[in-house]
Amino acid sequence: MSVPPAHEFDAVVVGSGPNGLAAAVTLARAGLSVQVLESEETLGGGARTLDLGLAPGILHDICSAGHPLALASPFFTKFDVRARGVELVAPEASYAQPLDAEPAAIAWRDAERTADGLGADAAAWRATLGALSRDQDLVVELSLGDKRSIPQALVTPRTLAAAPLFGALLGLQGTPAWSLPFRTERARALLTGVGAHAIGRLPSLALSATSALLGTIAHGVGWPIPVGGSQSIMDALVSDLRAHGGQLTTGHRVRTWRDVPPARAVLLDTTAGAAADILANRLPRPLEAALRRFRHGDAAAKVDFVLSGPVPWRDPDVALAGTQHLGGTRHQMAAAEAEVAAGRVPEHPVTLVSDPSLVDPSRIHGGLRPLWTYAHVPAGSTIDPTELVTRQIERFAPGFRDVIVTSRGIPASEMAHHNPSLVGGDISMGRVTMWDMIARPTARWDPYRLADTGWYLCSAATPPGPGVHGMNGWHAARRVLRQEFGIREMPDLSPDPRDPCVSG
Repeated sequence: MSVPPAHEFDAVVVGSGPNGLAAAVTLARAGLSVQVLESEETLGGGARTLDLGLAPGILHDICSAGHPLALASPFFTKFDVRARGVELVAPEASYAQPLDAEPAAIAWRDAERTADGLGADAAAWRATLGALSRDQDLVVELSLGDKRSIPQALVTPRTLAAAPLFGALLGLQGTPAWSLPFRTERARALLTGVGAHAIGRLPSLALSATSALLGTIAHGVGWPIPVGGSQSIMDALVSDLRAHGGQLTTGHRVRTWRDVPPARAVLLDTTAGAAADILANRLPRPLEAALRRFRHGDAAAKVDFVLSGPVPWRDPDVALAGTQHLGGTRHQMAAAEAEVAAGRVPEHPVTLVSDPSLVDPSRIHGGLRPLWTYAHVPAGSTIDPTELVTRQIERFAPGFRDVIVTSRGIPASEMAHHNPSLVGGDISMGRVTMWDMIARPTARWDPYRLADTGWYLCSAATPPGPGVHGMNGWHAARRVLRQEFGIREMPDLSPDPRDPCVSG
């Protein structure tokens, strides 16, 4: 009888994005030996901050910049990034929606202040986003759960009363009745711009869910920006992992299962298609076929700017927001997203903008500052987005061209060059529809476990979907602990004195 080879590690995690590191930290905290393999030379996946060589001392967030979920996510709440030296600063305005013909709509952290600025829709905003912000934990748990379990928050009388409001807002905003409950263009556009983070046709239930989640958090913990860049969050995860014996290897691309050292469990922070390639002919054929069928969504094309001064927004209040949603009215944004879905680059694409120096002066060097932007385009688009984005910002900030020192545009077709998971520029690792958010990447009861192989998927291609929240990795790690190691109690993730990042 042959003797099976010894396992080199208890668990191997492929990919060092937020979900891969969340899974690795959870497993290491449970006492397992963990190895992380990263194909790039730097750790952090889509939450890295790098010097792109555009100007001395200027660092750019290469994918994510603002972090609405860094304080609201249950994983990050338990991990407590602030206690680990990560400074997260929430601006007084979470996001802004500039308009052509009237003052911008501003989502202040203060829900009352936001409502006061929406005129005839003040009462409606208070009754929806204002009310939900008082039950932020419920909205977060409904949105970031594994879509297989009953959220614990639903069992309290207060949240039982709030749940129907959450459902009603989704229903109204995700159907042809999406003009309700708001009557003014400013309120409608303000909410629609948030949903457009998910990239897809408007209206839709999935984009409405995005609006409800991010809109609620905007009036709760806010949309914080990490001082020093997104990398600071990833560095805290890496530090904790190393403090608990985890090992990390960069420059190690996993193309097949043979590129992974022997382990009792392997977790893939990759696309569904990459998982099928790595395990080709080692999975049940129906499952492998289903992974390959999981479709990618439309794309983002990125432009990194270096500016000589702040963006000269026509409405000065826009500059007080951590994120700007540029697309104009609800109708204009819906038309632009329809063009993208039809495979055409819109003349005025929905564009997201963030200036981290708003709350982090350390990002300014020699009078120069970075500006983070991306535009929605069809998947695989080869068009350099620089002029598209410049024109869209200039639309709401006349004189923007005069403060541009230099820039770097990345077509959607090239986004995967710095992160293999961004196939064709799809930053969500799969389509964002309500069905695809639940049956992601398949409709199986356990969407993380890849049959009986000891291999798991822990990326944004699993529930709850995209976002820097670590929940996909946390949900997958919980199943690995239970199914592979018989550990049913989740480990404590709170700061440990062994971690050199923890003060005191």
